[in-house]
Amino acid sequence: MREFTSTARGVAWRSIHLTVTNPAFLLPAVIFPLIFYIAFAGGLSSVGNVPGFEYPAGYDTFQFGFVLLQASAFGGVFSGFGIAADFERGFARRYFLAAAHREAILVGYWLGALGRATLTAGLLTIVALVTGMRPLSSPLQGVELALLAALVCTAAMLFACGVAMRLKTVQAGPAMQMPVFLALFLAPVFVPLNLVAGWVHSVASVNPITALMDGARDLLAGEHVAAGLVYGTAAAMVAVFGIWALRGLRSAERTGA
Repeated sequence: MREFTSTARGVAWRSIHLTVTNPAFLLPAVIFPLIFYIAFAGGLSSVGNVPGFEYPAGYDTFQFGFVLLQASAFGGVFSGFGIAADFERGFARRYFLAAAHREAILVGYWLGALGRATLTAGLLTIVALVTGMRPLSSPLQGVELALLAALVCTAAMLFACGVAMRLKTVQAGPAMQMPVFLALFLAPVFVPLNLVAGWVHSVASVNPITALMDGARDLLAGEHVAAGLVYGTAAAMVAVFGIWALRGLRSAERTGA
């Protein structure tokens, strides 16, 4: 158990250190959500006045619910980029040779993803509060929101990890990023689901991200949350992508990392 913990801690520390010291890893994860928040919450603020838009915490807070989950998901995805880079540079091979429990490597990357997402979400929250966001959530709901964001980050990281450990190259970046990007934007991004029309409404109605986004927005507005649906969906995504990541780990082991 001590060796498992030591391996996970070492991988996590290196992942977070690279994030903080390497602008190529840090800036995209921070800038993209900030740009989306400024563009959507600022440029589209009049959308909050359309008939049928009923959200008590205001349009800034409504958009923050989306951008927070986006930042959390991108925090996980960019960890996949780091994993792929480790394979290209030979660090992953060192991990595999040194670690008796290879699952500890996966745990270390997960902890690094949570650290990256926490940094990004913290900066995003500060900017949102300074620029006028006024959530109505209680402290307990704030904790529940953080848990939801962590689950989204975990699911995205496990998905990206599975891709990275199979393809082992940063050229696989689009295969990690685009599915997550599309899943997020095929949910009710700009208005509630009841105001979405056409084929997007049909897709958003069955998109599991919709339940997570609605849950985040309900928590920010201090409203009742369908906890079973929201956290059950998030946990199911973590379980499915956890299996995907573990199989990717086994694939990397068989091919000698």
